[in-house]
Amino acid sequence: MQNYPDNSIEDILLKFQPIIGQDFELYRNHVYRVYLNCVMIDPQTENKPKYAIASAFHDIGIWTDHTFDYLAPSMKQAKQYLTGINKLEWFEEISSMINWHHKISRYKGKDEVLVENFRKADWIDVSLGLKTYGLDKTRIKENLKSIPNLGFHWFLLRQFLHQFIKEPLRPLPMFKK
Repeated sequence: MQNYPDNSIEDILLKFQPIIGQDFELYRNHVYRVYLNCVMIDPQTENKPKYAIASAFHDIGIWTDHTFDYLAPSMKQAKQYLTGINKLEWFEEISSMINWHHKISRYKGKDEVLVENFRKADWIDVSLGLKTYGLDKTRIKENLKSIPNLGFHWFLLRQFLHQFIKEPLRPLPMFKK
């Protein structure tokens, strides 16, 4: 088994493994790549636990609520977790990171630095490193090589097609301008 960079992520994800099922490895790898991108953007140690939690929960609603409109269910799961570890005071920041991570344009508002860093980190991974926001392309490629995609983008495409068939006027309900 790979040596993953943050044990809290692993602890969180293992609790959801039965729910995530066959998609567990591809989601786990996406989560770790997003987390590593966050740490590349913002190496401040005090923000790492928040990035770890946001990374673990940001898309989890796809599986817990069986929906591609997963932002609210993901935030709900994060709130339950934060309540359980007595860190509910982090909920506003973490829920903002989750809520705005698919924003197409720059996020401006409360907790702007954390939210914008997380948004960029996810876009870097979802774009397979085409968007870099000035980060070292070599490090992004190294992360993708050491923590492989395992079909995550094919999974997203299937989810998108299912959503498009179900609600053609809302194919990407999580995207925000």
